[in-house]
Amino acid sequence: MSAQPKASAAGTIDVGGDLTVNRMGFGAMRITGRGIYGEPQDHDQALATLRKAVELGVNFIDTADSYGPDVSENLIAEALYPYPDDLVIATKGGMTRSGPDRWASDGRPEHIREACEGSLRKLRLDQIPLYQFHRPDPNVPYAESLGAFAELKAEGKIRHVGISNVNEAQLKQAQQITAIVSVQNRYNVKDRESQAVLDLCEQEDIAFLPWAPVQQGNENVGVAVAARNHGVTQHQVILAWLLASSPQMLPIPGTGSPEHAAENIAAAGLELTAQELSAITYGG
Repeated sequence: MSAQPKASAAGTIDVGGDLTVNRMGFGAMRITGRGIYGEPQDHDQALATLRKAVELGVNFIDTADSYGPDVSENLIAEALYPYPDDLVIATKGGMTRSGPDRWASDGRPEHIREACEGSLRKLRLDQIPLYQFHRPDPNVPYAESLGAFAELKAEGKIRHVGISNVNEAQLKQAQQITAIVSVQNRYNVKDRESQAVLDLCEQEDIAFLPWAPVQQGNENVGVAVAARNHGVTQHQVILAWLLASSPQMLPIPGTGSPEHAAENIAAAGLELTAQELSAITYGG
């Protein structure tokens, strides 16, 4: 692996058929305060992290109005506006915050609309390229929530619709309401409960954004061996494994450190052998 591969080394993916992005993205959750709440401890470092990611070829940034709340979206605009022509900002609506590490669902159509309009203002966008429903709300029929997304798309406020934290049935239901171009579910070396959803995304040509992509991967013996073989970190191996596991995979590792962002992005240029991939996939 060269000194600093860029995000383009991972190849590209077409999101929605008309948004071509490098397959190594950036998740902007951890540029906020502790517990994903409030302002970051180091404001300038948060801005530098976003700028470093874009400098290294990242042109897909994932965020949400609930990160902070509002903090992540405001920082993205402060750091990167006016945006590069090829930068795709994906954000999410449908969750509220009452304190550090405290999350609540709100899938009411009126809340979705309010959240979307707030994200447009904070991100300084005329249209959100990809707007995602953050999590199904058990107190609101799923079709009602997704109906709000379909309306916002029809009004031109959002270009494409994505969903998050869903099962196969919810993905299929959502597809009956509006075109779905992305799914963001928890997926990593240890937790592959969403494998069936990923398989469906491959069949339907839907981008799959794994959240918590590197969590608990250090327990995998195959990861440790591959890291030693290549002289890289275990996190880099895990990201390379994700990229190799599916052409629909669009990893969005997050961090509040420019150095760590560069390290993650360098994984785009790491090629694991078939034996290493198999050891990670089937190893413990």
